[in-house]
Amino acid sequence: MGSRDFSGREIVAVLQRFGYRHDRTRGDHAVLKYTHPETGEKRTVTVPLHDRVRLGTLQSIAEQCGADDFRAWCAWIDEHR
Repeated sequence: MGSRDFSGREIVAVLQRFGYRHDRTRGDHAVLKYTHPETGEKRTVTVPLHDRVRLGTLQSIAEQCGADDFRAWCAWIDEHR
């Protein structure tokens, strides 16, 4: 299984490489937007720009991204950072 030790900036960088665009920054949180190219489904993902994102927050980010499997999502982030 992949790591669960990610910084917010690492998560943002990976998501941006896969089509999420930076919409705005509010305080120390980046707000990213994504529109699925085939279905038009829109997602908004908020990522704290902390040095280490806590486990519960990481789970919330995965849910916002539409991940069905948290462990697989973490492995995917780990693989692409």
